[in-house]
Amino acid sequence: MPEFQTTITPKGQVTIPGEIRARVGLKPRDKVTFEVDGDAVKIRRASSKVLAGYGSVKPRQKPEDFRSLREQFESDVAREATERDRRA
Repeated sequence: MPEFQTTITPKGQVTIPGEIRARVGLKPRDKVTFEVDGDAVKIRRASSKVLAGYGSVKPRQKPEDFRSLREQFESDVAREATERDRRA
């Protein structure tokens, strides 16, 4: 297994060598996870919370009508705000 070396800046930052980024598919602004095991540290791409939840909610219909959903959401928010204002 090849070894790579880099320098820690005064702010505690390091540059992940390009070959490593390419091998694991890291791109700018990707999140990474550090796992400490004794005196060794593993770094890997963090799993996406969005992708982790993908498919967990079944669509009401296919294809989903996002414009209609957005309009309904905005209508419900407006109704709740109006009711809250009346109670205040």
